[in-house]
Amino acid sequence: MRRSRLATLALTLAASVGLTLSLAAPAQASPSDRYVALGDSYASGVGADSYTSESGNCLRSTNAYPALYNANIRPASYRSVACSGATTADVINSQLSALSSTTTLVSVTIGGNDVGFANIMSTCVLQGETQCVAAVNAAMNVARTQMPGRLANVYNGIRGRAPSARVVVVGYPVFYQLGTVCVGLTATSRAKINEGINLLDDITRTAATSAGFTFADVRSIFVGHQLCSYGTKWLHALNVLNLTISYHPTAAGQSGGYYPVFRSAAG
Repeated sequence: MRRSRLATLALTLAASVGLTLSLAAPAQASPSDRYVALGDSYASGVGADSYTSESGNCLRSTNAYPALYNANIRPASYRSVACSGATTADVINSQLSALSSTTTLVSVTIGGNDVGFANIMSTCVLQGETQCVAAVNAAMNVARTQMPGRLANVYNGIRGRAPSARVVVVGYPVFYQLGTVCVGLTATSRAKINEGINLLDDITRTAATSAGFTFADVRSIFVGHQLCSYGTKWLHALNVLNLTISYHPTAAGQSGGYYPVFRSAAG
């Protein structure tokens, strides 16, 4: 009797633990999802190498966060139309057509080219602190006055074409860790660039939330891996031999930073 009761107790406990572990496990993405990725170079994977031949100048990488999601989760269908250099207008005019009423998951990273990320960085590198601060201030004015409307147009377009889809809006990492010894740009320039990125991310988060979408914020996970940090860098610094990849996530930045944040937000 004693052994029987102990065995029963052990089985009950095991079943209870198993149930607890099952309930605690995160929800798995549905393999029946029909996933479409939209956006710019951060979504296409510029800087992460391994670009697909079909993507041409759009530079879609098999190491980009949408492609990693496809490789790991294996949704029923996957298509990325993200493209290097894309603006909100490009998403509306050239990318939304990839969506349909059967699309169940959408990701989008967009807005950096609208405010001129590339021009800002070239100004900051080539023209010095005063011009850098002025360029970021001008971009921040565009972000405040124009980006809410531009983003709303993109999000309305997504919802119109994929009315039942879960939509995840993925933001940008802040480029620099401040308060460290770092060559190149001045501390004032680096802080101003960070301020501009934070503003764009905050505006994007507000617009995404207003549209009923999920905002995937990658800023915190990149801390310790930014430029001027002491950890492994997840962003390319200025590369004079390949300017295109400058200030873009590395393959490690896509897999260690972007992918887990998107994966969690996608559900």
